[in-house]
Amino acid sequence: MGTPYQRVLLKLSGEALMGELAYGIDPTVVDAIAQEIADVSRQGIELAVVVGAGNIFRGVKGASAGMDRATADYIGMIATVMNAMTLQDALERIDVPTRVQTAITMQELAEPYIRRRAIRHLEKGRVVIFGGGSGNPFFTTDTTAALRAAEISAEVLFKATKVDGVYDSDPATNPEAKRYQTLTYSHVLQKDLKVMDSTAIALCKDNNIPIVVFDLSVRGNINRAINGENIGTIVGESCEVS
Repeated sequence: MGTPYQRVLLKLSGEALMGELAYGIDPTVVDAIAQEIADVSRQGIELAVVVGAGNIFRGVKGASAGMDRATADYIGMIATVMNAMTLQDALERIDVPTRVQTAITMQELAEPYIRRRAIRHLEKGRVVIFGGGSGNPFFTTDTTAALRAAEISAEVLFKATKVDGVYDSDPATNPEAKRYQTLTYSHVLQKDLKVMDSTAIALCKDNNIPIVVFDLSVRGNINRAINGENIGTIVGESCEVS
């Protein structure tokens, strides 16, 4: 049985790239993620990736320390390009054709983000990594993921995290926390469940893009999620809260 999806967008947090390190990039972790992405790409699935920068610099944290918020966000956007290039290198070392597109012009390093070119790369079987956030301050990389998913007509947005889905409270502090199997966008927004920020959820809701939240730390989960296995939480318009 083939995958239920033809074109998908995968959101990777910057923290996912640092593994057990306190800061920066763990090459072993990046190589493992690249191998999983390669396995998906070789199935003929068109795959785009948005990367965050929490392992290097988080704009909100910089702003809370007194930095101008717009400046802090721009620094964070530049950090996402570093992560994107690192992931590109890992993919190309295992013969996966990859393009990095960035919303902030860095012509010596990456292509500018051009929607039609990105779609053409996907159609040719290349993995496209979107760096530079949305190119605008005050927007998170979650919102960028939702925006790019809508722009390239992705069928689903996969959010790879450090937990195995969405809970009604923090499972790290509440052993009785309940994991949801399915959720509606409205329930996520009303209960402020922190799946993604509210702008990202609203974008997915308006464009009817399902969100699948799953645990990246389990080897093989990217492939399992994209092939439709029930390993996390699905957020969608037609879902019930369960």
